[in-house]
Amino acid sequence: MSGEKKTVAKLLPGLPRLPQLSKREPRREGECRRDDDLAGPPANGYAMLPWLLMGLGSFSNLVSGQTPNPWIGGAGLLAFNSLYISVVFRAFDKDKRETRGTYAALATMGVITYGLALGYGGTWLLFFPLLALACGAVLRNRRLSAVMVLLTVSVSSISGIRTGNPWDDVTIAYGTFLSGMVTAAVLSLSQTVRELRDTRQELARAAVEKERLRFSRDLHDLLGHTLSVIVVKSEAARRLAPRDLDAALSQVADIESVGRQALTEIREAVTGYREGSLGTELDRARSALIAADIAPVVRQSGPPLAKQSEALLGWVVREAVTNVVRHSGATKCEIVVDGAPERVRLKITDNGRGVPSEQPATTAPLIGGTGLKGLTERLAAAGGSLDAGPGPRGGFQVAAELPVDPLDAELEAELETEHGAARG
Repeated sequence: MSGEKKTVAKLLPGLPRLPQLSKREPRREGECRRDDDLAGPPANGYAMLPWLLMGLGSFSNLVSGQTPNPWIGGAGLLAFNSLYISVVFRAFDKDKRETRGTYAALATMGVITYGLALGYGGTWLLFFPLLALACGAVLRNRRLSAVMVLLTVSVSSISGIRTGNPWDDVTIAYGTFLSGMVTAAVLSLSQTVRELRDTRQELARAAVEKERLRFSRDLHDLLGHTLSVIVVKSEAARRLAPRDLDAALSQVADIESVGRQALTEIREAVTGYREGSLGTELDRARSALIAADIAPVVRQSGPPLAKQSEALLGWVVREAVTNVVRHSGATKCEIVVDGAPERVRLKITDNGRGVPSEQPATTAPLIGGTGLKGLTERLAAAGGSLDAGPGPRGGFQVAAELPVDPLDAELEAELETEHGAARG
């Protein structure tokens, strides 16, 4: 493989290289990432831990002996902190966040918070904002609003009972509501940003894969036809050389011309600017068939076609004629382009050996070749179709259809006329 890449690079030094994307495994939500990969909101629960400092007032009262029944208060403080740490870390993993265990831990935190607030009041009321933070991290849906209203009303009522200061009631209630809602908003936004970045990477990777597929198809169709023509003309030159040197030299000149044209087309295919002409492809097909001692019959009728339609039908002519020259063993090949107001039809029929006997006579296997399969996909994307199979009078037939948009064809004809007049 490396040798082939070096050979192509030597032959086509001016071709641009396709961008390389590193293949990364999908990352789970909450997984630690590099700083340059995810700047902004936190991707794990460590950023939620400093809020536990809000419980220092309760811990100070507990240590200084200002809290009655300190063993109950200490057990409640330890249990709340442990559950808080567990819940906030589980909140950054979507699978764990939506489990019954997480909801049970959150409900247990609520019971402890209500018990400590009713039993002690004062600084113990600050566990309500901490509970709101945990709820905001876990409940990022419609249930969050109802829970926040319940916590806000509860802490306001308990504060009114324990302190009797309206300003303190408003402050603790506002802090509780704001903590939960802001936390949920920030974390939801962070998750959306991560998903958008992952989606952007997937789109970029898909674009590269699509470009590689396009290039591989174009390269197959171009080189398959060109190499077949070169082989046929080389055989003709070898046969003619002993008796007609001038005719043999003419075939050699054609080989040189075909090779140069192939290099140009490959460069155009890589850059994506190649627009095939149906008339040009028909002329090349006629020349290749004559060189292979196959009598060509080419008929074309109908209005002018849009460039996209011409390019697609040109690819069909190139691929089908290449197969005729390589595999058919035919003595005659008929190419008919029939343009109608709504659809254009192309039929390429030969009188060769047809489908091999070991191949089932069904449509799908007949279009199983790399070239015809790719062309089938291209025509289907443009609203057309491609069928290949035994001809009506033996041999093999390839039939393609494409929809015709008269407005596009007329517009392109007018633009070409205006462009030619401007140049003149």
